[in-house]
Amino acid sequence: MKAIATDIEGVVILEPEVFGDVRGYFFESYAQRDFDALVRPVRFVQDNESLSRRGVVRGLHFQKGDHAQSKLVRAVRGRVLDVAVDIRRGSPTFGRHVAVELSDANRRQLFIPRGFAHGFAVLSDEALFQYKCDRPYAPASEGGIAWNDPQIGINWGLAPGEILLSDKDGRYPPLAEAAELFDYKTDYYA
Repeated sequence: MKAIATDIEGVVILEPEVFGDVRGYFFESYAQRDFDALVRPVRFVQDNESLSRRGVVRGLHFQKGDHAQSKLVRAVRGRVLDVAVDIRRGSPTFGRHVAVELSDANRRQLFIPRGFAHGFAVLSDEALFQYKCDRPYAPASEGGIAWNDPQIGINWGLAPGEILLSDKDGRYPPLAEAAELFDYKTDYYA
């Protein structure tokens, strides 16, 4: 596994070493010892999977307070644009985002630490998307930021008429109006 730093500290792209021959291929998609050494020690407790069609935008989501989550995400089938947004007030990268294409072809994964909002857009006909979380989902602690906030300026790689949102994702406030975010000086892993 190879770790690739991004423009925002803590958000890391992971590329597996793939072993292929005429029979097909093999790779380790996750190994705790490697992850801890390359990224940070995190104990994942929940795996999630979604299937979405082209144009679906999910996000930008986060879990508040004591339910804050780290995520390790990948596209098992298809192609997505995956996005992590720094929502830690006081951070030198507050409001900035990292956008990475994840696909079954590049086999990349993205680690999103606590204190970030996360979302993705489906660029292929459909995408099977998996993510590990280090804390269970807590519905009462969910939060979100508007997917199309001009202050963040995400280019989702889709035409406006293609975008499909849930009602809830369409109602999230822009970053400047979000009430409960994170504090850069707080260690959410302590």
